[in-house]
Amino acid sequence: MDVRYWVWLQMCLGEGARFKPIIEEFGSVKELYSKNIIDWKMSPSLTAAQVERLTRFSLSDAEKIILECDRNEWKIICYEDGLYPEKLRNIPNPPAVLYIDGEMPRFDAFAVIGIVGTRKASPYAVKAARLMAKGISLCGGIIVSGGALGVDSAAHNGAFDAGAKTYAVLGSGFGTDYLRSNKELRGHISKNGALITEYPPFVKADKTTFPMRNRIISGLSDGILVVEAGVKSGSLITAQHAAEQGRDIFAIPASILDYNFYGTNKLLDDGATAATSPQILLERYAGIYDTLDLSKIKTLRELAESKNPANTKEEQQFTFDNVRHDRALRLQREEKALSLEGDERRVYNALEDELCGIETIIEKTGLESPKALAALTLLEMKGIAESASGKRYKLK
Repeated sequence: MDVRYWVWLQMCLGEGARFKPIIEEFGSVKELYSKNIIDWKMSPSLTAAQVERLTRFSLSDAEKIILECDRNEWKIICYEDGLYPEKLRNIPNPPAVLYIDGEMPRFDAFAVIGIVGTRKASPYAVKAARLMAKGISLCGGIIVSGGALGVDSAAHNGAFDAGAKTYAVLGSGFGTDYLRSNKELRGHISKNGALITEYPPFVKADKTTFPMRNRIISGLSDGILVVEAGVKSGSLITAQHAAEQGRDIFAIPASILDYNFYGTNKLLDDGATAATSPQILLERYAGIYDTLDLSKIKTLRELAESKNPANTKEEQQFTFDNVRHDRALRLQREEKALSLEGDERRVYNALEDELCGIETIIEKTGLESPKALAALTLLEMKGIAESASGKRYKLK
């Protein structure tokens, strides 16, 4: 097994490419590399664009990536590696390689639940995701999410509350400055689990990388739990991947009066299982994984009452009055944002409830700095965004 050929293949075909028919035709990735442009053009499995990319990259390009990973102690697991998860290997378009910062578990030996949801989560969603993740982890299940703010962070922290490891699949390469405000959490995950990506080092996140990332979250998982998602959210893309991959889909019910998060209720209408306790998620896997111990199952009330000392102050925000007040403010903000268009809409969609730098906003929107700053100024005037020192911004 020579990982150079697999890194080269991923560089050539791009993330999410269906390379299985290509490898079946040529016999191996090494054999594919040994062919010439005439052989590639005659192949029924390769498109003209893919042939052009095959000619553009060489093993020396792959070796540069491998050297960079060695310098930073990032591991590379290729498709034919024994450590490559079988669950992921069997999806229609698995990654040719995975870059790992941390230690990969034997995913196939555990019940794995992917938890996804909005970055702009309400306190209700944050608490629900965190408690569900904690309950699943206490029983030996593994939590996978995306390492972002909101529901993702709550899921990872719930696993930590249980003293368990957790795993984040990223929509960018290692070494980028994406989502600086969550850097500390991702560092904790890399030391107590792993960060996982199919993107080579220093590849920045953009609007195309997250849908690709989502298929890996569902591919690693036995079931996907969706928490507080809008009708057009990325979380529903993950649920769609899960359905296509034959995974179970769970959803935490949202208020029928909150149209901002009707996506989760739409999933329930379409046949997803209502997730009202960790037991509902785990009981269908009890006879499959001997690493799962349902004797440790706890109700949500028990999980909420067994607070971690470090989180006591944080838990105080989840009173009924605070949740109601937060939701009212968020609905007012959403009402103001209904009329946003163009650059203002793009910047609004890029903002979080936590402060982020102008560089992150520019990266996420693709706007030039003057346009992004102009849109931010207008959003501040409309009472939708607010700024802080160092050209940092967040939703108001």
